[in-house]
Amino acid sequence: MSRRFGDPFFSREGGAAEAAHVFLEGTGMMGRLRPGVTVLELGFGTGLNALVTLRALREAAFRGPLRFVSLERFPLAPADRARALAAFPDLAPEAAELLAALRAPGPWRLGPLVLEVLEGDARDLLPRWEGEADAAFLDGFAPARNPEMWEPPLLAALAARLRPGAVAATYSAAGQVRRALAAAGLLVERRPGFGHKRHMTVATRP
Repeated sequence: MSRRFGDPFFSREGGAAEAAHVFLEGTGMMGRLRPGVTVLELGFGTGLNALVTLRALREAAFRGPLRFVSLERFPLAPADRARALAAFPDLAPEAAELLAALRAPGPWRLGPLVLEVLEGDARDLLPRWEGEADAAFLDGFAPARNPEMWEPPLLAALAARLRPGAVAATYSAAGQVRRALAAAGLLVERRPGFGHKRHMTVATRP
């Protein structure tokens, strides 16, 4: 649970399974792997999405590299991250690898995944980021609790960093999020959510 936003970092029904459903399946990225593929994430949080991605890459025998770039305004303390990731014993090897790597300056090479965490306000960082993404994980806290993460100018900046055919995914099905993504020129689709959540959102750059 985030003390700042009063919102959980991940689903109580299975955070790793939710990450795989929303982000890996939602973006379809595992079917489009190639060396140099880039994932852009808004909200690094505990690092769970990176770990789920790393595990999936290893299971697919993908040698990489996959570039995983995450923007995070409020980084967790190492002890808090370790405590949160202890809830996922199946990911213990990847979690230990991540926690050890984060003790040194990045970027960090975790097998087939190259992780970069850019610390600061995404509204400042994203317009200056010069990369292009093949998939985007929108994992900010709920719009009602963290509205800055879902502002139309920020989502428009994100859309501009997507390659044609790239897909952004989020657990949120809020109308304001879907409208902002559509206004940014993306093709927006509502899909079944994870667990008790009826819907989630995916948005594709034409």
